[in-house]
Amino acid sequence: MKNYFLCPACLGKVRLVRQICVECEKPSVDGFTHIKCKRPWGLDGAVSIWEYEKVIRQSILKLKYNFAYEIADELAVYTVHYLKTNVHALPSNTILVPVPLYMRRERWRGFNQSERIGKIIAEKMGWNFSPEQVVRKSSTVPQVELRGKQRKMNLKDVFALNSSKKLNGASIVVFDDVMTTGTTLKEVGRVLKRGGAGEVWGLTLSR
Repeated sequence: MKNYFLCPACLGKVRLVRQICVECEKPSVDGFTHIKCKRPWGLDGAVSIWEYEKVIRQSILKLKYNFAYEIADELAVYTVHYLKTNVHALPSNTILVPVPLYMRRERWRGFNQSERIGKIIAEKMGWNFSPEQVVRKSSTVPQVELRGKQRKMNLKDVFALNSSKKLNGASIVVFDDVMTTGTTLKEVGRVLKRGGAGEVWGLTLSR
């Protein structure tokens, strides 16, 4: 693969994150949700790879706002390499579901960055890919601008399951580019579990 923006040397300067429990944010082996932290309809675990800094931050911003599409391919390839080398907790027979954008924002941007990266990850990991499994019913304030309970209220009833996509106990990996507190991943996971999914994990490039 030709590197247009990311090179191994630059990427090597970005810190890898320590996996945590998505509920209590304390260290957790392989990103599993601690047994004592598990909640009804909650995520079974979550995995992030890099700190949101340096070339990773620059790459994500360029992809989202400068429409540098080739960066999606590079991010996906490096992500797959990391997953195959370091992560063993994610279910192997799974469906990758990207966090959806509201249709107006996706129309303005021309694409959903999580869907674009997620599709390549799914192909290279041998997973199924279902970008229409969950729909976003309304636009919201960016989570990064909110704090605490505001984040939860901001996403309350925003996501819904596509009724034509039956889950029947399927294992799911919910994919997004960045995790701050995990509220978005947890809300999408809740919708999927209530809709019949089995094991549900979150996966992000950075945290």
